[in-house]
Amino acid sequence: MTNYDILLKQATELLESEPWAVSALSNLSSLIMQSLADLNWAGFYLVRNGVLTVGPFQGKPACIHIQPGKGVCGTALLKDETILVPDVHLFPGHIACDSASNSEIVVPIHSNGRVIAVLDIDSPLTNRFSAHDKAGLEKLVRLLEEKLVW
Repeated sequence: MTNYDILLKQATELLESEPWAVSALSNLSSLIMQSLADLNWAGFYLVRNGVLTVGPFQGKPACIHIQPGKGVCGTALLKDETILVPDVHLFPGHIACDSASNSEIVVPIHSNGRVIAVLDIDSPLTNRFSAHDKAGLEKLVRLLEEKLVW
């Protein structure tokens, strides 16, 4: 089980050393990939011209653009809520950027009261993400919302 207290302390240090979004998100995607077990993708999609556009990440090449309401990321954007999917193959409209992904969690990131990005994490295992992960990743995103300079 991931110790999110340690992850948050490490993320805080990274954000204090460089709060600019591009650098911070690059390091945070790496931190997440190294800190959580059984992942095959960890990164961010940024809202650009009303569409999610791939940002800093760790993993195989990703889908570049995702429309609001499409796939897990687009659904999280549209609903403005964390989406935890135990089996992506059962999620209507799932976008298979990596055929090895079997479960996913997506957390919206806000600035000035609107969603500006999402944190997206995939695993090759089904049922990889739990309520514990959801709570820990939502705390991480709140930290990002507070500390990042866009």
